[in-house]
Amino acid sequence: MAHRAAFVTGGAYALLLVLGAVQGLIGSFQYSAWMIGSFPAAAILFCLILVATCVFGSWGMSSVAGAILPALGWIVASFVLDSPSRQGSVIVAAVPSGEWYLYGGAIAALLGIAAAFVFWVRRTSRKYGR
Repeated sequence: MAHRAAFVTGGAYALLLVLGAVQGLIGSFQYSAWMIGSFPAAAILFCLILVATCVFGSWGMSSVAGAILPALGWIVASFVLDSPSRQGSVIVAAVPSGEWYLYGGAIAALLGIAAAFVFWVRRTSRKYGR
């Protein structure tokens, strides 16, 4: 029975990693799909979704790793797609919405991990009465 629980937990962590990668994949192609004037609404929305994924992943798994894995998946997917090809083309262009998506997403990943760490510290301190 312990093997089954470990398998399910490992599978949940793997799904969080894949979810972050899928968010990075979709966001890399859709970061400029919705603009309000010159405001990059889609890029900001993708960043907020990443923070929510990290926080809720950590809450659901009761560990900081639940926040680190979606952030890692997002970073790998987004920055691999942003790497230039041999022909010199990139998926995420160096325009304001692309910069908001990449830099804002990296900051969002760090904020999600930091929030998860704070929640984890509070949860463990209450658990042990400190």
